[in-house]
Amino acid sequence: MTRHAWRERTKDGELRFIRATKHGGNWKFQSRLRSEEEWTTHQVPALDDLRELKEILRRKYQRRRASYEDVQEIENLIAER
Repeated sequence: MTRHAWRERTKDGELRFIRATKHGGNWKFQSRLRSEEEWTTHQVPALDDLRELKEILRRKYQRRRASYEDVQEIENLIAER
């Protein structure tokens, strides 16, 4: 199982946490606001989240901390959108 996490500010200035987990060849995207306690699972991840994950994976791939297959899978998901 691999997990990638990041955070960003919403338009309202609230901190939003996002995590993408790959387990058994399937990607699972979850997010929550700082004010929330429970994670929300996204069956269809937001395009901006996919793009951010692609950049994270590319940087990790350059440091040999992510596989090229993971980068390709996310690029394919973006292309399908």
